[in-house]
Amino acid sequence: MQITKELVNYLEALGRIELTDEQRASSEKDLQDILSYIDTLNELDTSNVEPLSHSFPVTNVFREDEVRPSTDRELILENAPEKTDACFMVPKTVE
Repeated sequence: MQITKELVNYLEALGRIELTDEQRASSEKDLQDILSYIDTLNELDTSNVEPLSHSFPVTNVFREDEVRPSTDRELILENAPEKTDACFMVPKTVE
């Protein structure tokens, strides 16, 4: 694929950004360099390489869920500046 001025202008409009002529030329060159590098990578023989989702082993580090007693509600509500019906009272934020 060849990066053209029209494609850079399209990407500029798509991204809702404004580039100077110098930035457009630089972006065109950078995008073409990226595509050239990808073409180089496509030449590699990966037929014997196992696909990976991560480059290192990922294991679940979460603890098991277990039911255990919580702090007493009344004890927590003692610190509330305002409370009503065993709940914290907070200022209204949405009309």
